[in-house]
Amino acid sequence: MDRCVVLVDAGYLLGAAASLLAGEPSRSRITVDHTALVQQLRDQAESDTGRPLLRIYWFDGAPDRVPQPEHRRLRVMPRVTVRLGALTRSDGRWAQKGVDAAMHAELTELARNRACSDVVLVTGDGDLLPGMMAAKEHGVAVHLWAVQAADGDYNQSEDLVAEADERRVLDRSWITKAVHAKETGAVCAPPPAPGPIAAILSAPLPESALSAAGERPAEDRGPAPQPAARAGTEERLPAKGVPTPKDLAALRASGTASVQHPATATLRWSSDRGWVDRSGVFAEPPEAASMPTLAQLTTAEQRWADREEDITTVGGDPYEVGQVFARRWVERLGDRGHLQKLSSMYPRIPHRIDGELLRYAARFGLLAHKDDQIDERDRYAIRAGFWREIGVHTGTEHAPGGD
Repeated sequence: MDRCVVLVDAGYLLGAAASLLAGEPSRSRITVDHTALVQQLRDQAESDTGRPLLRIYWFDGAPDRVPQPEHRRLRVMPRVTVRLGALTRSDGRWAQKGVDAAMHAELTELARNRACSDVVLVTGDGDLLPGMMAAKEHGVAVHLWAVQAADGDYNQSEDLVAEADERRVLDRSWITKAVHAKETGAVCAPPPAPGPIAAILSAPLPESALSAAGERPAEDRGPAPQPAARAGTEERLPAKGVPTPKDLAALRASGTASVQHPATATLRWSSDRGWVDRSGVFAEPPEAASMPTLAQLTTAEQRWADREEDITTVGGDPYEVGQVFARRWVERLGDRGHLQKLSSMYPRIPHRIDGELLRYAARFGLLAHKDDQIDERDRYAIRAGFWREIGVHTGTEHAPGGD
């Protein structure tokens, strides 16, 4: 039949809308005009599919499957059918039970009975992948709709994204026509806390030397009394005298005196050698330290959009990956002087940016199985793509190269 059907996972739709508008997925933080929302869903589905609407199925959880006031309002609306799963509380959090199974059953039944030609799924749950594949095998076109995420996290299964015939993102402007944050909450999601690697990279260096690790100036070396060990502690720094981040954490936990380091040392995120001397020919110019990373230039909404582009557009070729990273970095730069400074450093990419570039490339499966390292040829191509894009924006023809 030349009709379309919309299957809505209300937990996903309204939870993601709450995260977008109020900063947390609690539906109590938003107010919903269900009449307006249903009409928007209908209009958008008919526009995208070019087919008249057969029905909107609204899947949601409720305690003991007892309809709540919003469900009672919805189920009397034209062309709306409400299907309820259980809503249970575990470890202080509410969880839906049976909603995914109900959506899967409805989707496959509609396709098997040829009740429609197009199905719109508003969900992010990868458990619906078998149902989506079954619907496609029965000749049904599957449209997958996502809700824009503001916290930098991707809120849809990548397998669903890959299997869908058509996709749409319901952005903030679309959502706010029917959903609004309550006045008591924030209007946007707070930025996520930095991860451990980001914290290490952005942290200022300690202001002491490596005396606690056994390192002392050459002119001052000689017999020195060993500090008394604390009772019950067995921590030992490596004989190399260069503490790793793990060693430093152990020293802080045991209350040992702060570890000193040379003024020219830098902490490498991917190295087990800890403090690495980068003086002499390996030293980076001072302006490299002030050069912003892509993470520092990227907002939460841009992080989500980047993830969307990575999944749907970027193929994962190493050269292409380097170009995409460089393009985003250049487009978000406020001070264009950084671009010229970076170009003058060719072929060496500043360490902080290079580490971030390689971590980004690792998302695309460019890691060899041995030691989780990116293959040397791939690293060469990644950096060549990076410099090619930088050259496009600076008018400089950089030859392919890398560290």
